[in-house]
Amino acid sequence: MTQDIHQPLPKAYQAIDVATKESGFTMASDIYTCSLLKTLASSKPGAKFIELGTGTGLSTSWILDGMDEGSTLTSVDNEAAFLKIAEDHLGSDPRLTLVHSDGADWVASHSGEKFDYIFADTWHGKYLMLDEVLDMLNIGAFYIIDDMMPQPNWPEGHDVKARNLEDYLDSRSDLVVTKQIWATGIILAVKI
Repeated sequence: MTQDIHQPLPKAYQAIDVATKESGFTMASDIYTCSLLKTLASSKPGAKFIELGTGTGLSTSWILDGMDEGSTLTSVDNEAAFLKIAEDHLGSDPRLTLVHSDGADWVASHSGEKFDYIFADTWHGKYLMLDEVLDMLNIGAFYIIDDMMPQPNWPEGHDVKARNLEDYLDSRSDLVVTKQIWATGIILAVKI
C-alpha cells in the first residue's frame, strides 16, 4: 500500500504505526489522506496549522513532514494515552505543540485566533462547533476533513450527519469546497 503514495514516509511514521496498533487505537487516518495532508501543508510556508484530533500522531507526522521550519502546528486531543504516543515520537519537534484538552474547551478558548490550515479529525470542528472552527480560518486557508464516505465504525444514523455536514459546507458562500471520493472520503475547503 505505501509504495502507491510515491512519497517517503515520515521518519517517525513506522514507530508510531506499531505503537498505534499495540495501543488498540482504530481511528488512525488513512495513509492516502496523510499523504494529501503533507502535500497541502507544503503549500503553506510560515503558516499556523491546527489538527483537531491528534490520535496517536500518525497524521501529525505527515503534516509536520510537509511543513517548513517557519510553520507551527498545534494538535489537540482529549485522550492522554494516545497523545502520549505522539509525544514520545514527535514531541522533540519545536514546531509542534501537543495539547491535552477537550475539543470544545480548546476551540472556545482560542476563538479569536486565525489559522492557515485546519485538519478537523474529531467531532469538534466537524460535527460540533463547526462555525466556530470555520471562523478561525484565514482567507486562503485550508479546512480538511476525512472519513466522509461510509466507514465500518460509523454508528447508525451517522450517514445522515455526514450528508448534512456536506450540504452545510456547500451552502456557505465563504468557502470553495471540493469533495473527493477517494481514500476515506475527503472534503477540502478554502476560505474566501
